[in-house]
Amino acid sequence: MADATSYGWAGKFLRVNLTTRQVTVDSTEPYKEYIGGMGLANKIMYDEVPAGTDPYAEESKIVYAVGPLTASGVPLAGRTTISFLSTFTTDNLVVDAHTGGMFGAKLKLAGWDAIVVEGKSASPVYLCIKDDDVQIKDASFVWGTGTHATTEALSRVEGVDCCVASIGQAGENLLPYACMINSRNHSAGAGLGAIMGSKMLKGIVVQGNGSVYVKDPQAVADLSDYMISEIIGSNNNHVVPSTQQEWAEFYDEGSRWTAKKDLYWALAEGGAVETGEPKPGELNTMGYRCMKSTKDDGPEAEKYTVKMDGCHGCPVHCYSDLRVPKSGEAGGFETTGNTCVTNFPFLYMIPLLGDKTTIKKNSDDHVIWNQVMGSTVDDLGLWCNYAQLYRDIAHCYASGIFERVLPAEEYAKFDWEKFKTNDPSLMVEVLRHIAQNDNEMSYIGHGPIVWCKRWDDMKWFDTTASALVNYRGWPVHHSIECFGQVGGVYNMMFNRDDMIHSAVNFQGCGLPFELKQQIAAEVWGGAEAIDPDNNYTPMNDAKANFCWWSIVTDVLHDSLTLCNWVWPMTMSPTKARDYRGDLDLEAKFFTAVTGVETTTDDLYKAGAKIMTLQRANTVRGMRKADGSIGNNNMRDDHDKITEWAFTKDPGKDTFTKGTNKMDRDDFAKALTMVYGKFGWHEKLGCPTKECLDTYDMADVKEELDKLGLLP
Repeated sequence: MADATSYGWAGKFLRVNLTTRQVTVDSTEPYKEYIGGMGLANKIMYDEVPAGTDPYAEESKIVYAVGPLTASGVPLAGRTTISFLSTFTTDNLVVDAHTGGMFGAKLKLAGWDAIVVEGKSASPVYLCIKDDDVQIKDASFVWGTGTHATTEALSRVEGVDCCVASIGQAGENLLPYACMINSRNHSAGAGLGAIMGSKMLKGIVVQGNGSVYVKDPQAVADLSDYMISEIIGSNNNHVVPSTQQEWAEFYDEGSRWTAKKDLYWALAEGGAVETGEPKPGELNTMGYRCMKSTKDDGPEAEKYTVKMDGCHGCPVHCYSDLRVPKSGEAGGFETTGNTCVTNFPFLYMIPLLGDKTTIKKNSDDHVIWNQVMGSTVDDLGLWCNYAQLYRDIAHCYASGIFERVLPAEEYAKFDWEKFKTNDPSLMVEVLRHIAQNDNEMSYIGHGPIVWCKRWDDMKWFDTTASALVNYRGWPVHHSIECFGQVGGVYNMMFNRDDMIHSAVNFQGCGLPFELKQQIAAEVWGGAEAIDPDNNYTPMNDAKANFCWWSIVTDVLHDSLTLCNWVWPMTMSPTKARDYRGDLDLEAKFFTAVTGVETTTDDLYKAGAKIMTLQRANTVRGMRKADGSIGNNNMRDDHDKITEWAFTKDPGKDTFTKGTNKMDRDDFAKALTMVYGKFGWHEKLGCPTKECLDTYDMADVKEELDKLGLLP
């Protein structure tokens, strides 16, 4: 008798209609060619949400999805991808939000590969999933509260073993910059909170008491031991320490392997814990490698650090748990924590505020401002668009835009001198005001495509300080400062900031440049795939390979689901391996978990297919200049990098030491070459009949052909 067990995948997903209150179950089987996570979610969005749908309409959908490796025992396999229509970028095209924490693992252990939320409730509700018991429950008692209070209340009602994912006031008020928070401080952004708010969905509570069926558990255990012993580094897979240490051949100040002697979790329960000098192969000290609180906030953060924490299945632990009494006193929260930008928001404001603030980077006051702001935005469920919110606030205050455009009474509500008198309560007031979405300042939470036009400041897009990298409304995320054309091109590919870390992990890993060139030659076909920082050379085929690989591995990880802040394993901290990683680990784990014999090339092709699917959905929904829906000219109307990339550093020539300025013709060539790697049309940048045949996407080809969108 054939084995009917579904290995890796749960084999089914939930469909929840908030209008009819009907909950049904669908099979995952038809979607397995798109792996899971991002692939599964994007396929459902493509099939079920028509082009031109209003993100806030009842017909709009949200797909929360995990992958076959989630909660399977594979290290760092605890993330979730959520797909929906953008609230803050041009044409409201499909986007993905990603979150760590415990949500994905709980969902998988409850026996589900995804949740499709459709319709709209007439009153506030939350979705409660406890294994096969799925209920839509009244949430009126938590409506109007922040994510912290909501998490506490729902945990008390449903049990402290549940994972609570919720929105705050920003989402309830339909602010385009709103996110969902799970496990207290793990966010999923890109406007997800506003879409949930439009459906009156306050949150999702998940408890899973099951397990994930794994085809070869011993192989998974052996691969995990091998990976943790020999391959994995620290956060962003940095593989050398940041200080000179007895065991290490190399060190690099920029490395996120920040543990060292006399560096402590100073507020650890039971007494301070020294991070010390954890060596590769010491399994029980791996969690000390990443002291991200001091990496993000500077040395003053040490005295506030309780511990470094992590998501499900993470041995690295890049999440900072801090206790900062003055944050609570200023209106934020005393207990704070985060993994990324929300942990150091004021850093982005200091250069733009200039002499309007007295706070210095890495000072004790800087730590306090950061934690006040970070804990406030998380509680409000307010999303920063990879720090764009903070840059925009600082710019609009320092350049006088707020004073010019806000009603006098609204501008006077705030004591702006608090920037100089060191009172971070100002930012609590400002952020709460924005989250209300009922005032003029709130337009800054609609994103630059709205407020720059409304307040007559379109030149902000073409200013280096803005960090806006695309005219459709998103900022840099490891862009041209990350291997020049490589980072620049992949920043164009999605409908929001790309969140690709495959390249920047390699850039900052800490190994000597010459050694990285050797690895580049082995992986991307030439040492010329990489350049020294700010000393770039013209575009070449190896760079195109590197860019394609960066996109594909990111998409693959978001589909499996794995943490792209550490994966892929391009390099290793192990000298005996000559610092080489193992790029076949994804395929080895996939085969061991699912029982499906799979190669790395197979997975890369699947990643390219998923990226092509999102590209097709973008083509189908993108508008032409006349407003009509359907536009396959991706090069001119989507992949258009902002002007500052070509005009920055006046007086310096491109391809000279000391600048990352781009050359127009060379960047156009870079786009053409990367399009070619995917099989897309090299002039337009859209999918072709031939590439859709290559990826076995007959249904997508048929629809795009009917719409006249295939060149």
